[in-house]
Amino acid sequence: MTLPVLIVTIILSLLKILVSCLPTDAVNWIISKFKIHSEISGGNAIVTFDGKRLEGEEKIQVRVINYFNSARFLKENHIFPGNEELFLHPDNSGTPLVIDTKRGKKDVRLFVYIYSDRVDVVKRYKKKLISYSLFSDSLQERSMPLKRNLV
Repeated sequence: MTLPVLIVTIILSLLKILVSCLPTDAVNWIISKFKIHSEISGGNAIVTFDGKRLEGEEKIQVRVINYFNSARFLKENHIFPGNEELFLHPDNSGTPLVIDTKRGKKDVRLFVYIYSDRVDVVKRYKKKLISYSLFSDSLQERSMPLKRNLV
């Protein structure tokens, strides 16, 4: 009876040492799997506004992605079953910026609603919806000129 207990204790001790001494890259990879606001790479992202793809205006697309990546996470908005449409089409929001990108093998669509005090993001992937708020001086201050340039 003591031999199995001894073997389990040794295995658990080795597992504890292994987990507590993970390399930084492994820890960053694990943490990135659970991030709500993850960064977007410009190479695989397509930004559209009001159904128009921003192909010819490469500077604006790169600028929007950089502003989005530098935004700070404020809070997560809880979506209750049946309220999905309220987050996808808010009443006083106007036209959202839509960012289509890939995260691994999954296609992700981000709806970005810009307000004067915050930026709301609704992330849709697979059949899931996640909503959260960001703070971005760059997006909020330049929202009106940005919208004018995109139209």
